[in-house]
Amino acid sequence: MELGTILKADAVKTISSCTSKKRLFHDLGELAEASYDLPASTVIDALIEREGLGPTGVGQGIALPHARLSQATRVYGLFLRLEKPLQFDAVDRMPVDLVFALIAPQNAGVDHLKALALVSRTLRNGSICAKLRANSDPATLHTILTEMQSSQAA
Repeated sequence: MELGTILKADAVKTISSCTSKKRLFHDLGELAEASYDLPASTVIDALIEREGLGPTGVGQGIALPHARLSQATRVYGLFLRLEKPLQFDAVDRMPVDLVFALIAPQNAGVDHLKALALVSRTLRNGSICAKLRANSDPATLHTILTEMQSSQAA
Protein backbone atom coordinates (compact mmCIF):
# COMPACT_ATOMS: atom_id res chain seq x y z
CA MET A 1 0.00 0.00 0.00
CA GLU A 2 1.24 3.47 -0.91
CA LEU A 3 -0.07 6.88 0.13
CA GLY A 4 -0.72 7.71 -3.53
CA THR A 5 -3.37 4.99 -3.65
CA ILE A 6 -5.34 6.35 -0.68
CA LEU A 7 -4.73 10.11 -0.97
CA LYS A 8 -6.09 11.98 -4.00
CA ALA A 9 -4.47 15.29 -4.90
CA ASP A 10 -7.75 17.13 -4.36
CA ALA A 11 -8.04 15.68 -0.83
CA VAL A 12 -5.14 17.87 0.34
CA LYS A 13 -5.75 21.37 1.63
CA THR A 14 -4.17 24.18 3.63
CA ILE A 15 -6.44 25.93 6.12
CA SER A 16 -5.53 29.39 7.34
CA SER A 17 -7.62 29.33 10.49
CA CYS A 18 -9.38 26.58 12.41
CA THR A 19 -10.88 27.48 15.77
CA SER A 20 -11.72 24.07 17.27
CA LYS A 21 -11.40 20.34 16.88
CA LYS A 22 -15.10 20.18 15.95
CA ARG A 23 -14.54 22.77 13.20
CA LEU A 24 -11.58 20.71 11.98
CA PHE A 25 -13.80 17.62 11.71
CA HIS A 26 -16.31 19.69 9.71
CA ASP A 27 -13.53 20.75 7.35
CA LEU A 28 -12.49 17.09 6.97
CA GLY A 29 -16.11 16.05 6.33
CA GLU A 30 -16.53 18.70 3.65
CA LEU A 31 -13.25 17.66 2.04
CA ALA A 32 -14.31 13.98 2.09
CA GLU A 33 -17.57 14.88 0.39
CA ALA A 34 -15.87 17.03 -2.26
CA SER A 35 -13.04 14.56 -2.96
CA TYR A 36 -14.64 11.14 -2.47
CA ASP A 37 -18.40 11.80 -2.57
CA LEU A 38 -18.80 10.61 1.03
CA PRO A 39 -21.60 12.29 2.99
CA ALA A 40 -20.00 15.10 5.01
CA SER A 41 -22.33 14.78 8.00
CA THR A 42 -21.68 11.04 8.28
CA VAL A 43 -17.90 11.57 8.12
CA ILE A 44 -18.08 14.34 10.73
CA ASP A 45 -20.19 12.22 13.10
CA ALA A 46 -17.89 9.19 12.69
CA LEU A 47 -14.74 11.26 13.35
CA ILE A 48 -16.30 12.88 16.45
CA GLU A 49 -17.47 9.48 17.72
CA ARG A 50 -14.00 7.94 17.25
CA GLU A 51 -12.32 10.93 18.89
CA GLY A 52 -14.59 10.36 21.89
CA LEU A 53 -12.81 7.05 22.46
CA GLY A 54 -9.49 8.86 22.86
CA PRO A 55 -7.60 11.71 21.22
CA THR A 56 -5.89 10.98 17.92
CA GLY A 57 -3.22 13.65 18.38
CA VAL A 58 -0.05 11.53 18.30
CA GLY A 59 2.42 14.27 19.23
CA GLN A 60 4.92 16.55 17.50
CA GLY A 61 2.11 18.58 15.92
CA ILE A 62 0.50 15.59 14.19
CA ALA A 63 -3.05 14.24 14.40
CA LEU A 64 -4.31 11.06 12.76
CA PRO A 65 -8.10 11.09 13.10
CA HIS A 66 -9.76 8.04 11.60
CA ALA A 67 -13.15 6.40 11.36
CA ARG A 68 -15.02 3.58 9.71
CA LEU A 69 -18.04 4.18 7.49
CA SER A 70 -20.47 1.78 5.88
CA GLN A 71 -20.49 4.06 2.78
CA ALA A 72 -16.72 3.74 2.27
CA THR A 73 -15.69 1.22 -0.37
CA ARG A 74 -11.96 1.48 0.35
CA VAL A 75 -9.57 3.41 2.58
CA TYR A 76 -9.63 7.15 1.81
CA GLY A 77 -7.05 9.70 2.96
CA LEU A 78 -7.49 13.40 3.71
CA PHE A 79 -4.65 15.77 4.56
CA LEU A 80 -4.91 19.22 6.11
CA ARG A 81 -2.06 21.58 6.89
CA LEU A 82 -3.11 24.18 9.44
CA GLU A 83 -1.37 27.54 9.17
CA LYS A 84 -2.29 28.26 12.78
CA PRO A 85 -1.74 25.21 15.06
CA LEU A 86 -4.81 23.97 16.94
CA GLN A 87 -5.04 22.56 20.47
CA PHE A 88 -6.00 18.93 19.95
CA ASP A 89 -5.47 17.12 23.29
CA ALA A 90 -2.40 15.47 21.77
CA VAL A 91 -0.33 13.06 23.89
CA ASP A 92 2.45 15.65 24.22
CA ARG A 93 -0.07 18.51 24.77
CA MET A 94 1.42 20.39 21.80
CA PRO A 95 -0.91 22.01 19.24
CA VAL A 96 -1.47 20.23 15.93
CA ASP A 97 -0.71 21.63 12.47
CA LEU A 98 -0.52 18.45 10.33
CA VAL A 99 -3.68 16.35 10.12
CA PHE A 100 -3.93 13.13 8.11
CA ALA A 101 -7.39 11.57 8.39
CA LEU A 102 -8.37 8.11 7.23
CA ILE A 103 -11.86 6.92 6.39
CA ALA A 104 -12.18 3.16 6.00
CA PRO A 105 -14.98 0.70 5.23
CA GLN A 106 -16.78 -0.75 8.22
CA ASN A 107 -15.14 -4.15 7.61
CA ALA A 108 -11.72 -2.89 6.43
CA GLY A 109 -9.80 -4.81 9.10
CA VAL A 110 -6.16 -5.15 8.11
CA ASP A 111 -6.30 -2.52 5.32
CA HIS A 112 -7.31 0.18 7.81
CA LEU A 113 -4.47 -0.81 10.16
CA LYS A 114 -1.94 -0.95 7.31
CA ALA A 115 -2.99 2.52 6.14
CA LEU A 116 -2.78 3.92 9.67
CA ALA A 117 0.70 2.40 10.12
CA LEU A 118 1.83 3.78 6.75
CA VAL A 119 0.64 7.30 7.54
CA SER A 120 2.16 7.15 11.01
CA ARG A 121 5.51 5.96 9.65
CA THR A 122 5.53 8.66 6.98
CA LEU A 123 4.75 11.47 9.42
CA ARG A 124 7.36 10.29 11.93
CA ASN A 125 9.95 11.32 9.34
CA GLY A 126 11.16 14.73 10.50
CA SER A 127 12.32 15.83 7.05
CA ILE A 128 8.91 15.09 5.51
CA CYS A 129 7.16 17.06 8.27
CA ALA A 130 9.58 19.97 7.84
CA LYS A 131 8.82 20.07 4.10
CA LEU A 132 5.07 19.88 4.76
CA ARG A 133 5.32 22.77 7.22
CA ALA A 134 7.40 24.85 4.79
CA ASN A 135 4.83 24.61 1.96
CA SER A 136 1.22 25.65 1.69
CA ASP A 137 0.38 24.70 -1.91
CA PRO A 138 -1.89 21.62 -1.87
CA ALA A 139 -0.29 20.11 -5.01
CA THR A 140 3.17 20.45 -3.45
CA LEU A 141 1.94 18.92 -0.18
CA HIS A 142 0.46 15.97 -2.07
CA THR A 143 3.72 15.47 -3.96
CA ILE A 144 5.76 15.59 -0.74
CA LEU A 145 3.53 12.97 0.88
CA THR A 146 3.28 10.61 -2.07
CA GLU A 147 6.75 10.90 -3.63
CA MET A 148 8.70 10.85 -0.36
CA GLN A 149 6.86 7.74 0.75
CA SER A 150 7.31 5.87 -2.55
CA SER A 151 10.99 6.79 -2.75
CA GLN A 152 11.52 5.38 0.76
CA ALA A 153 10.03 2.09 -0.38
CA ALA A 154 12.45 1.83 -3.31
